[in-house]
Amino acid sequence: MTLSISLELPNGVKYDQPLGLFINNEFVRGVEGKTFDVINPSTEKVVCCVNEATEKDVDVAVRAARAAFEGEWHKVTPAKRGQLLCKLADLFEENLLKMASIEALDNGKSVSMAKIDVTAAAACLRYYGGWADKVHGKVIDTEHGKFNYTRQEPIGVCGQIIPWNFPILMWAWKIGPAIATGNVVVLKTAEQTPLSALVAAELVVQAGFPPGVINVLSGFGKTAGAAIASHMNVDKVAFTGSTVTGRSIMKAAANSNLKKVTLELGGKSPNIVFDDADIDEAISWVNFGIFYNHGQCCCAGSRIYVQEGIYDTFVEKFKKRIKENVVGDPFENETFQGPQVSQLQFDRIMEYIEHGKQEGAKVEIGGKRHGDVGYFIEPTIFSNVDEGMKIMQEEIFGPVASIAKFKTLEDAIALGNKTTFGLAAAVHTKNLETALTVANSLKAGTVWINTYNALHAALPFGGFKESGIGRELGKAALANYTQLKTVSMNMNGAMF
Repeated sequence: MTLSISLELPNGVKYDQPLGLFINNEFVRGVEGKTFDVINPSTEKVVCCVNEATEKDVDVAVRAARAAFEGEWHKVTPAKRGQLLCKLADLFEENLLKMASIEALDNGKSVSMAKIDVTAAAACLRYYGGWADKVHGKVIDTEHGKFNYTRQEPIGVCGQIIPWNFPILMWAWKIGPAIATGNVVVLKTAEQTPLSALVAAELVVQAGFPPGVINVLSGFGKTAGAAIASHMNVDKVAFTGSTVTGRSIMKAAANSNLKKVTLELGGKSPNIVFDDADIDEAISWVNFGIFYNHGQCCCAGSRIYVQEGIYDTFVEKFKKRIKENVVGDPFENETFQGPQVSQLQFDRIMEYIEHGKQEGAKVEIGGKRHGDVGYFIEPTIFSNVDEGMKIMQEEIFGPVASIAKFKTLEDAIALGNKTTFGLAAAVHTKNLETALTVANSLKAGTVWINTYNALHAALPFGGFKESGIGRELGKAALANYTQLKTVSMNMNGAMF
């Protein structure tokens, strides 16, 4: 097969799509010659096929990364690393429409929403470009005649495994802090959405990165992902995805070379609305909290708790607001919700919906397939739920939420914390004391007040409990990619 294909997208964007594995600044065929199809979830048709990375290809990429880390990249100054990241950010912005359209093609998100992703990805790269020459140690004074200092050193070869729900944004979240701190990367994309990352790899070369610093592989978790997690020459692995897979990666890391691990995993986030909230504003944010990105967000506000005084009014107004969400072709300007990413994900979500019905939950709106072509699902809300139901405890990862009443502030906190996850949460109220009391009591890595999905490159993001280990974004993410060295110098001569 060729290593690129010319594509024309429904909005008129024309470009050459790379199909190879990106290793050492070149697109190459897989060692075993395997390929796999990329499906357009809106049409269920094949877009193209890309090269599949196997364990052998992971090994080739790791060797290239190691050679770069111990060679040319080791000599690149922190300021130069920052310049490279900022140049890459500029290139993302110059290719905004193309990259957003590619996201719509294989992920299914609307182009309008994908533009936000690409813009945020560029901002993330630029943010870490600014950090590159500001990562440093400290001088520690202990006693006369001793000089002590610490160094923040790069870990080395970092394996990174990203999900399909925000392909290019997760690419940037992983690449930014790793490169800023002087590491090299072997990144595996999700098999459902490899296309935008390969285009981003072209921009890596244009930005001037040396060969081997950033390597991008298309492949499957059980082969390429497993090979990264267990590779003896990978020093650290960072993963975003399901909690089940996160456990497997931790085991593989422990059973190999005890590599460093960071995990950003699943969630079942509570979205709590008090009686005194501005009901229309709260509905707007609750709607965005669950149906943004088709519900395919690890921090989706899928458990909605509304205080009993406004519950009935809230439900009726919420249903009216949901009907305004445009579900359809991601290349249409007015579309808010596109298809789910794959047949597998579509089937999984529909199974949860049927399970909710069988357990006695009431479908307030939605609950069915949207249309007859593509993996579209109607925005769905269940009421008459209890905490023991499967739809209240397990991450559905789709446009499905449950809504329930609560009485008191204490009830809201208890219900919000009644989950094994702890990624995010939100509270809607006009009372500052209520807002801060609830925010400080919820066991979640991020709590939003009178907003939702308010992410920013400068704000740390990650989970409590089974929602992960470590933090993405902000200064905190730099710690994931550095190791601390203490140097102590004696200037007092001999001990005896």
